[in-house]
Amino acid sequence: MLILIRGLQRFYQVGAEQVHALNGVDLDIEANEYVAIMGPSGSGKSTLMNLIGCLDSPTGGSYTLKGQEIGKLSDDELARIRNQEIGFVFQTFNLLPRADALHNVELPLVYAGVKHEERRRRAKEALELVGLGDRMKHKPNELSGGQRQRVAIARALVNRPSIILADEPTGNLDTATGEEIMAAFANIWRQGNTVILVTHEADIAAHARRTVRMRDGKIESDRKSPLQAAAATSP
Repeated sequence: MLILIRGLQRFYQVGAEQVHALNGVDLDIEANEYVAIMGPSGSGKSTLMNLIGCLDSPTGGSYTLKGQEIGKLSDDELARIRNQEIGFVFQTFNLLPRADALHNVELPLVYAGVKHEERRRRAKEALELVGLGDRMKHKPNELSGGQRQRVAIARALVNRPSIILADEPTGNLDTATGEEIMAAFANIWRQGNTVILVTHEADIAAHARRTVRMRDGKIESDRKSPLQAAAATSP
């Protein structure tokens, strides 16, 4: 099992009040699943994403990633996992404005200490995978919103992580461009990656093969898509 979550809790102190952002979440995700986590504002989906991405620590319960209990790791070990095991894609792209696409994609490999020639080779490979082989030398302001998000996806892929974690990845894009980005995620999933998508939009979540709905810090429902469910029950 890639991800094993049991009784996960996350409480925040806001003045005199204790806010229960997550209140006992159980969740299993296998390698090469394509999962959408949905829910209204305040449901806990963003908190769950931050915990899965090792950007935050739980108040209680356990989160095991590839057999490692995340709550027991040091800050340095968590940083290593974020760099090597998790590729992040954000709504706002988070690209360096003065760097070209190739250098933006190379960045995680720089932090990982990969040598220059290998960095270049892998960054080019990742950009070609998302259809930007002819835009490597373009800076973000020379690219469309969809192209910028594809650079961000290539950057997330370049370290060959266990998980691609996407937070509202089409939120700043028009509908047609958003569909192009979702097609890129589907292609990444078909090539063997695990994709976890956090969204509040039902039409975006419909691209995933499994939808987890959250409300009030708990999982309200967990359903596979009709296609996946049929495959699971076929002889």
